[in-house]
Amino acid sequence: MKEIPFPELKSFLDEKADQYEVPGFIENDPILIPHQFSRKEDIEIAGFLTATIAWGNRNSILKNAGKLMRLMDENPYEFILQLSDNELNQFANFVHRTFNGIDTAFFLKSMKNIYANHDGLESVFTKGYLKDHSLKSALIFFREIFLESPHQTRSEKHVANVLKSSSGKRLCMYLRWMVRSNQRNVDFGIWKKIPSSALMLPLDVHTGNVSRKLGLLGRKQNDWKAVEEITTGLRKMNPEDPIKYDFALFGLGVNKEL
Repeated sequence: MKEIPFPELKSFLDEKADQYEVPGFIENDPILIPHQFSRKEDIEIAGFLTATIAWGNRNSILKNAGKLMRLMDENPYEFILQLSDNELNQFANFVHRTFNGIDTAFFLKSMKNIYANHDGLESVFTKGYLKDHSLKSALIFFREIFLESPHQTRSEKHVANVLKSSSGKRLCMYLRWMVRSNQRNVDFGIWKKIPSSALMLPLDVHTGNVSRKLGLLGRKQNDWKAVEEITTGLRKMNPEDPIKYDFALFGLGVNKEL
C-alpha cells in the first residue's frame, strides 16, 4: 500500500474514529456487559472480568461474560465483598477457552483482596501509573498486586506480563473503557486520575494488520514494543486522546475496509 501523507492519514483516521465510536458499536462488543450496570464498582468489576475473557468469538465472549454476571447475582461488587469459599464452588465448571473454573476462583479471590486491602481496582492501577506516569508501570504494578493472592501457576498466563513483551491487549482495552470520556456513550470515563493521553493501543490481529498497512507499524510481532510504536504515532495525531483511533483501526480491520 502506498504511504499516505500524515495530514491525509490523520484526516482519514479521524473520520473513521467518528464513524465507529458510536453507541451501535456496543451491541456486539464485550463492552456491552459493563454497560448493563450503573454503579462505579459494578462497572469496573464487570468490565475487568469481561476484558479478561475477551478473546476469540465475540458471541462466545458475550455469552460467557453474561454467565459470569448471572453467577454473581448481577451484583458483582456486593458479590466480591461477600465472597466465600462455598460460593466459589458454583464457578467450578466455568470455561472460556483456556480460562477455567480454577482461574475464575483465583480472579474472584484476588479482586476481593484488591477491594478489601488495596481500595479497589482504580486505586491499584492509579498507584502503578503514578510511579512514573506510564501505563506500562500501571500494568506491571497491577500484576504484582493481583498475584498476591494464592494461586496455581496456570492462572498467571491470564494476567498480561508486559515485562515479558506481552502486548497487554485486554488490559489496555479495559483501561480504555475505564479512562476515556463517556462523551460518545461508548467508554465510561469513571477513572479520573489516569489521563486519556497515557493510554496505550489495545493491539490485536485486526489493529496490528491495519496499522502495518497504513504505515503506523513496522514491527512484525504484536508485542509491547509494537504497542509503543503504534501509540507513539497515534499521539502525534491526537496527543490528548490517542486511543480514540482504536475504533478506527479495529473497525477498518473487522470490516475489511483496507
